[in-house]
Amino acid sequence: MARPGDRQVLVGGKARAPFDIVRAAHAELLVTDLGRSREFYVDQLGFIATEETGGAIYLRAQEDRHHHCLVLRQAARPSVGHLAFLVASDEELELAARFSEARGCSVRRLEAEEEAGQGPGVRVQDPLGFPIEYFSRMAKCESLLQRYDLGRGARAQRIDHFNLHVPDVQAAFDYYYTELGFRCSEYIEGDEPDQTLYAAWLFRKPNVHDVALTAGRGPRLHHLGFWTADTDGIVHLCDILGSTGWHHHIERGPGRHGVSNAFYLYLRDPDGHRVEFYTADYWTGDPDWEPKRWSVNDDRRRSYWGHQVPERWYRESSELQDLEGRPVPTSDPPAQELTLP
Repeated sequence: MARPGDRQVLVGGKARAPFDIVRAAHAELLVTDLGRSREFYVDQLGFIATEETGGAIYLRAQEDRHHHCLVLRQAARPSVGHLAFLVASDEELELAARFSEARGCSVRRLEAEEEAGQGPGVRVQDPLGFPIEYFSRMAKCESLLQRYDLGRGARAQRIDHFNLHVPDVQAAFDYYYTELGFRCSEYIEGDEPDQTLYAAWLFRKPNVHDVALTAGRGPRLHHLGFWTADTDGIVHLCDILGSTGWHHHIERGPGRHGVSNAFYLYLRDPDGHRVEFYTADYWTGDPDWEPKRWSVNDDRRRSYWGHQVPERWYRESSELQDLEGRPVPTSDPPAQELTLP
């Protein structure tokens, strides 16, 4: 059983891994009203529609040079189609496929353009139950980072992370940390004699996380995190949502996390998928980085200002689909933060 802070063999600031994951790269959300979702993500939040088909919209953020960081796909019921990681090369993509097959995972290889704008890929039902896609190439688009005249909504710059609800944080941590070579930035743990690992933040790119693991009914997607340039963009978005009548989609914040130090805002889209806008975390690329421990009894861990976290933030998440389009079964954790004072 791995613990945060266990020694890892580092190469160039990254842990040795069976294949080279670069970063969290995009997600596919299944939505029940594509037009309404477009109003939310494009008209209110300010994402850029790169391509639209009869059944899907491919979105990117201002900094993105790739075709998309978010796919909205029309479906009969809301769910998550897949979460995707960029890998370093075609060779690493093949290693990802072989690793997953050897691990006993269901694996489907994707042809180029099977997902619009994307090269060949590998879609996997991972050991935790999540539909994960790996890819190494995507069509290039113009970065609009310095087109300040076009910035709208929160002025999101890029996707940052996936937060996963898992019934066994320790097992999920073992997979990402020990097997996939993610490093740990921060974690929440019980106080003696309780040594339960309640949550962990893990990264491949050198900031706080690409993946967060939170104890809860799962496997489910708790939220997608998108990076904004500054706190003003987040506050500005709140003003926009208030003035356009979309304010009921604000679930939590703005506020400051204890874990990660990030300034945040949580929203729920028209289908209930949770989106976070996120900024002001920190660099983790130094080889001597040591994970920071938070007590599960410290009320600053989730809100540095001590604000109470809404119960539904702990309980509600997006369901997943497997590689055949069927709902992924879920189970409850033996212990989670919500049950603690």
